[in-house]
Amino acid sequence: MSKIVVPIKIKSDRKTTDDLGATLRACNAAANYISTVAWESREFAKFGIHRLTYAKVKEEFGLGAQAAVRTIAKVADAYNSGDRKFRRTRKRRFSWSSAQPFDARNMSWNLEDKTLSIWTINGRAKSVPFLCADWQLELLRHNPIAESDLVFRKGSFYVYATIDVADEAMNESPKGFLGVDMGIVNVATLSDGTNFSGKHLNHVRNRNMGLRRKLQKKGTRSAKRLLVKRSGREARFAKDTNHCISKKIVTKAKRTGHGIALEDLEGIRNRARLRKPQRVALNSWGFYQLGSFVQYKAIRVGVPVVYVDPAYTSQQCSGCGHIDKKNRPNQATFLCTSCGLSLPADWNAAINIAKRGSDSWVVSHATERDTGEAA
Repeated sequence: MSKIVVPIKIKSDRKTTDDLGATLRACNAAANYISTVAWESREFAKFGIHRLTYAKVKEEFGLGAQAAVRTIAKVADAYNSGDRKFRRTRKRRFSWSSAQPFDARNMSWNLEDKTLSIWTINGRAKSVPFLCADWQLELLRHNPIAESDLVFRKGSFYVYATIDVADEAMNESPKGFLGVDMGIVNVATLSDGTNFSGKHLNHVRNRNMGLRRKLQKKGTRSAKRLLVKRSGREARFAKDTNHCISKKIVTKAKRTGHGIALEDLEGIRNRARLRKPQRVALNSWGFYQLGSFVQYKAIRVGVPVVYVDPAYTSQQCSGCGHIDKKNRPNQATFLCTSCGLSLPADWNAAINIAKRGSDSWVVSHATERDTGEAA
């Protein structure tokens, strides 16, 4: 099963909007109280926090039973999730608009009428209309809704519904692997030669960067308002582009019976030695996001994904395996000093990634077979 988050925009009257705002404020005020108790008592287990705070949260903050339970769980999750090195190292604080979780006990859906019923601090709001695309509505209709978060974003309320979607059976015998090389000039290049150019993306990124600099330098109130209005626009553009590219990659792999081999980009920002303009591009594009989009889309349709070490993929000849810095006479070209193979550099790297993906798959599945036979 895969979990997918479907954002739904609430279309409500003034009273419902005020009630939802008051609900977020009350729940997050309670969350800050719960966090203080947990921090001072060093009690971070959900049931332990519940024992210390449940009664007072209901009494002082006016939360219903289920809202109190979900708020306690939210605080416990904040202390117990994420990187183990950073858990419980600082007190968690919640802004008034931090997302508040709901479940079937305090939120219900009428998908035919496109309305929902939701608990608020001032009573239950019923038949609240919402807006969504047809494909989002179909997802909600045909898949169980696990949990939902009430979110306030840029003047509007949203419900982020988490649904469980059944995955297709994994292809355990792929015909090969489609290698994906990610870069700055070309966002992604595949081992079959398909190229997703970054020319337009870099143009948009540079234009946005220049506009931000002008507005920041101007410093007027109107300039600051425009900066706020434009905030997130580039992130949304990058996200949409990464969704489109990842969908095409996964569709091609599914159609041809291949798996997908991706570079393990952990720590790429620390390893890379680039000039300042390239560093800016590296840090402003979501390479990790693109990889994660490919992975979750692939899992949903049964396409295997492996991550490989990207070391020397740009310097290694995909024909003879010779590794040499001199194999890259310039950024765009690969020319092997040993066998003379000449290819676009990104394509050569993608072929190497595909080969490493196939080798990794063979080794891992050979280990699984050996373990099974031994058992």
